[in-house]
Amino acid sequence: MKKQLLSIIVAVLCTTCFTACESFLDQVPDDRITIDEVFQKKATSEQFLANVYNFVPDESNAIDGFPWVGTSDEADLTWSGGPNYPVNIGNLGPANQQFEKWGHYYRGIRSATYFMSRIDENEEIRTLDGQQRIDQYKAEARFLRAYYYFQLMQQYGPVILLGDEVISPDAPADELQLPRSPFDECVNYVVNELDQAAAVLPLVPQRNGQESAAEYGRATKGYALAVKARLLLYAASPQYNGNTDVAGFISAEGVPLISQTYDQAKWQRAADAAKAVIDLGIYSLYKDPSGDPIKSLDGVFLQPWNPEQIMVRKWNDVARWDVHCMPRQAGGWSGLGPTQETIDAYFMSDGLSISESPLYVENGFTNVDGLEIYNMYRNREPRFYHGVTYNNSVWQGGRMNAPAPITFYRSGPNGRDGHPTDFSKTGYLVRKNVGPGTNVGSGGNGQRQERPIILFRLGEVYLNYVEALNEYNPGHPDILTYLNLIRERAGIPKYGAGSDQIPVPASQAQMREKIRAERRIELAYEGNRWFDIRRWKIAPQVMGTLHGMDINKDGNEFYKRVPTMTPHLFRPSYYWWPISQYELDRNRNIVQNPGW
Repeated sequence: MKKQLLSIIVAVLCTTCFTACESFLDQVPDDRITIDEVFQKKATSEQFLANVYNFVPDESNAIDGFPWVGTSDEADLTWSGGPNYPVNIGNLGPANQQFEKWGHYYRGIRSATYFMSRIDENEEIRTLDGQQRIDQYKAEARFLRAYYYFQLMQQYGPVILLGDEVISPDAPADELQLPRSPFDECVNYVVNELDQAAAVLPLVPQRNGQESAAEYGRATKGYALAVKARLLLYAASPQYNGNTDVAGFISAEGVPLISQTYDQAKWQRAADAAKAVIDLGIYSLYKDPSGDPIKSLDGVFLQPWNPEQIMVRKWNDVARWDVHCMPRQAGGWSGLGPTQETIDAYFMSDGLSISESPLYVENGFTNVDGLEIYNMYRNREPRFYHGVTYNNSVWQGGRMNAPAPITFYRSGPNGRDGHPTDFSKTGYLVRKNVGPGTNVGSGGNGQRQERPIILFRLGEVYLNYVEALNEYNPGHPDILTYLNLIRERAGIPKYGAGSDQIPVPASQAQMREKIRAERRIELAYEGNRWFDIRRWKIAPQVMGTLHGMDINKDGNEFYKRVPTMTPHLFRPSYYWWPISQYELDRNRNIVQNPGW
């Protein structure tokens, strides 16, 4: 029987189910290849898998692609016309979707499943590279499918588990009326998928049995184990572990979708998963050869393929992040400003918080190299200077040919009087992960700085490990060991009994607060804070009216805490994203998230 032509495949298959293959199949002449032939040829199968990878998020687009930075309490976005704005003012709902990812990730899931169901047919790969390559490709697709489920679970909570069944594009609507599974069941399914993938995936990207730079960005064992560690940490946290506040969140059959019983063993499971990543022995915290903590912290993000990076997205739009965070002086758009709450969270150089340290002063100025620096910004830890551009701090990048002070007061070069929209609303800009070589903004020459965007790194795994360990085995020596490794690289004193160390927190609760404080700063602006304040169930306390400097004033009047122009509202429904009305109409068995 003659095979269907590609035009039929594209019209029936791709448009309804496998969007990942559109960009590839649409390039192939419609009288030369069919979907069956795609899985008989090595090159076309590999291109299909590459398109499954396309669903991996490019989290460098924090402006209109990913809301996790600009809708948390750690930073504020400049533009009221962007999609973060309606989220922050409470104008989000099933019929008014922003950052809707439900359908997107399910297309990735179904595309990965289809690839897994067909790749064994490829005799050309088997002949040229052996069965091992077939197995690896299938494991990569399995990992990607599990990762897309994880992305859905982060944003929406319990999901619909499709399993290995390939759903026909012409399946009747009645066959698509599938319910959401309880969150713990989703966790166990995804963990099992990640374990299966990890058992096959290589430790490092390789070709023909050798590590290959050309393969960087492909799934590895570390990818799978790192995703597992974060997922299990979330599952052990108060949002999902005995959360009686959502007792009414049940399936159509009356089954609770969120566990109503606290289980301390979930913390041990999370700790073990994080330790498994550490025990791979192939990752280490990045440290600059000079020993300079700020250069080390910069290098984590600006030195491609360094040993701290676990999972990255090779192709990305990180130059857009650069330009959004750069001041107008550099050709940037002054788009992403840390809140005063985040500024206050940074430690002092003695490793203590601003409420504990005798070094903290919040009035007056000190002349530093001819610049008047507000004392609030003096004697701070290296991560502050690595992460924040503050008033009168020096910057060079973009179109700037020489270092110069950056100012945010009203009439200054980057102030609100100089542009109707492009000015920081907090009097600060994010400096972390900003490549000074990028010059594609206003007045730039189009130069980009190419580097991978980090999705998982070892610093986070250390913090995942110590948090989970403290919850089920407080006092375990590994808590101090790995927490101190983070602080040592950051250039601040460690916890301990030495004269140059900070006293060890005396209780489990005190250690919990110190770990959370460390996590807030170490992982700032990396997209973790939005999920952390929800899983800890502290969002109602930290969201709402946030603050910055007074950008409407000049001179010394600028240095005053005032509410930001846009509140960051938090409602009880904001623990999970709403499922769109479109999806609810398509599948009558979907139970909407609480409060929507």
